Amino acid sequence: MKNIILAFFIITTALYSQTDSYQSFYELKQSIKTEINNNEIESSFNFNTDIKSGRKKTGLAIIYSLLLPGMGELYAESYSSGMYFTIAEGVLWGTYIGMNTYGNWQKDRYESYAITEAGINPDGKDEDYYSRLGIYSSIDQYNDQKALERNFDEMYDPDLYYWKWDTTEERRTYRDMWISSEQTFNGLRFVIGAMIVNRLASAINAVRLVARYNNNLEEQSWNVSVGTINHPNLPTSLSLNFYTAF
Repeated sequence: MKNIILAFFIITTALYSQTDSYQSFYELKQSIKTEINNNEIESSFNFNTDIKSGRKKTGLAIIYSLLLPGMGELYAESYSSGMYFTIAEGVLWGTYIGMNTYGNWQKDRYESYAITEAGINPDGKDEDYYSRLGIYSSIDQYNDQKALERNFDEMYDPDLYYWKWDTTEERRTYRDMWISSEQTFNGLRFVIGAMIVNRLASAINAVRLVARYNNNLEEQSWNVSVGTINHPNLPTSLSLNFYTAF
């Protein structure tokens, strides 16, 4: 009887141990499976980026406007206002060429007139010499005046700088041509100044338009999301999401 009881106890203990081991193995298996799934989830990734292409650079807009007014606005894709700077530039260049041509024409006229009527030799003569031709009737009158002023270093050599107007009317005619030429050349400075102002105004306007263009571009943003999804029992899949806002 004791042997039967002992055998029953041993069998019961063995069965309990086997059941407990099986349960522990099942829990371990589930734990490993969960860990694997977690690792798969962690291995997935997302690639997010904001695509903001086509931004304009302020520096380029300034350079373009300084080279040719209106080109900075064209770069900023807003030439409707830049065209006026380009037109103004064309008008200013036309004015400059016209005035420069007229000034040189008048200069050629008064030099030729002085050669013919006053008997000058134009070789090596500077602007001061041509200016004094319209003030004094002859080189003798000029040298006498400088001698009275004791400015002997400003006196001319009569052999090299000779001139003599026969009448006051001839001298006045010469002086009118000289003044016309000088005034025209002086006016070129204002034209050049206007060109500079036109370029600066175009550059400022181009900077403003580039800033507005970039601000509008930021409001029209794109977002792309790329990722992989790993499934325990299925092949890896790719996810792609595209988002845009206006």
